[in-house]
Amino acid sequence: MEKEILRMTNIVKTYKMGGEDQVVLKGINLTVNEGEFISILGPSGSGKSTLMNIIGCLDTPTSGEFILDGRNVSDQSEKQLSKIRSKEIGFIFQSFHLLPRLSAKKNVELPLIYAKITKQEREEIAVNTLIRVGLDDKLNHRPNQLSGGQQQRVAIARALSNNPTILLADEPTGSLDQSTGKQVMELFTELNKEGRTIIMITHDANIATYANRIVKILDGYLSEGDEGDA
Repeated sequence: MEKEILRMTNIVKTYKMGGEDQVVLKGINLTVNEGEFISILGPSGSGKSTLMNIIGCLDTPTSGEFILDGRNVSDQSEKQLSKIRSKEIGFIFQSFHLLPRLSAKKNVELPLIYAKITKQEREEIAVNTLIRVGLDDKLNHRPNQLSGGQQQRVAIARALSNNPTILLADEPTGSLDQSTGKQVMELFTELNKEGRTIIMITHDANIATYANRIVKILDGYLSEGDEGDA
């Protein structure tokens, strides 16, 4: 039987804007099983960034229930959410977020320092993870010595370093040319075949097709991918 990693039930997110309530997410229901590769596809302003922030425990819903790996996230404290983020979620962003003064290896080690992993173990994990993403010859290169695709691979290695429950990728090819983006997506496909659970946020329908399941978000509503085009 498949293990359920994430379940959202009737998630609503409301923001106060100019003294009025603006409902950004309108009763989102979503279930993700272990080992799935899912794309959340939607245009700018659809609510996908807000949904990503809630999935990544960077924000909390106004109402509804969010269960992540058996834990009810909806009623966790900020300290508990921080712990969940560091252990359960591997973040991959469009703009890489690498520290420019640090080598690829040192960038990958960062989450492991926060997790209080010993120096020897974190160096070993960083090297092995960078080898996994095809950067065994770039361990000591700084970000400005790497191409955009290589920088994104460092970011993927960093996200993998803590062995998270979910890889959460926000427009992972948004800063890359088409050919490099394709290589990064092929890496995601390989990682998924190894059993990684991946949730990817994108506005690009072509990129979304690399996932084995597409859900679409529009005006704060979620629908499965075969219900018309986004």
